[in-house]
Amino acid sequence: MVDLSRQKSTIVRIGRVAQKASFRALDLLAPRVAGRQVRDLWFTLPPAVAAAPLPPGGTPFRVTSRGIAVRGHVWGEGPVVYLVHGWGGSGTQFVAFVEPLVAAGHTVVMYDAPSHGSSDPGPHGRRTHGVEAARALDEVSKKFGPARAVIAHSMGAIVTNLAMNRGWLGAERLVLISPMTNAAELFDGLQAAIGFGARTRRAFERATLAFTGLPVEEFDTAHQASLREPIPTLAISDRQDPQASYSSVVRLAAELDAALVTTEGIGHNRILRDESVVREAVEFVVNQRAVVAA
Repeated sequence: MVDLSRQKSTIVRIGRVAQKASFRALDLLAPRVAGRQVRDLWFTLPPAVAAAPLPPGGTPFRVTSRGIAVRGHVWGEGPVVYLVHGWGGSGTQFVAFVEPLVAAGHTVVMYDAPSHGSSDPGPHGRRTHGVEAARALDEVSKKFGPARAVIAHSMGAIVTNLAMNRGWLGAERLVLISPMTNAAELFDGLQAAIGFGARTRRAFERATLAFTGLPVEEFDTAHQASLREPIPTLAISDRQDPQASYSSVVRLAAELDAALVTTEGIGHNRILRDESVVREAVEFVVNQRAVVAA
């Protein structure tokens, strides 16, 4: 009887070996082609996350960003809190935050970036990027105004900072949950996994600049934060997060002089449903207090 799991694993390993061999050859013969291939691979969204049921009482809204319909929901009255999801995510990942924030007297704005969730695809379909998401957040903020706070997850941290520095969005405080800190470090991991060389890396970075309008070094949360006056910030990270490493978030918190809350064994996405995380985030939004744990 065939062991299907072992067979699948073997096929995956063979595919990776072949992919690495292909990129090594292209690195020598056609690095520009390889760079575009890596760009397309990097900026293609993963399968969509399942949408969670929305809390009752919300009102749907729609704005347009560069001709793209961006959809979301809004609840409550009072100072505005924006909920900003990450790469491949959706606004409904934040459903646990809506009720306590509304109960604390806030307007809560949840939306989906282009090519995510209920919003329309961008001009490149399943390929998108942080600048496109930041433009969408900018349009949402034009509709609902300055923020009491922004609660951002994963790549949403960079999206938020780009929107604050390049658009209308203003915020009194930030909550960064499992934040993506530095795109260049993630590219390093991609390069090691695929096995392409320095020529392809340079071509990839040029292709990224052409695609997003920004050089790679601009996709850095600490760098973006340094371009404006400091804002009270809370960072929340799990020690076992496989996507936004705990050490990188600790370093970011130190650079931003941010409070740091640490969790254990929750991971990257489930952290948004953790009661203690929601409680810490809401407390910081409302009273700018947090339990600091190392």
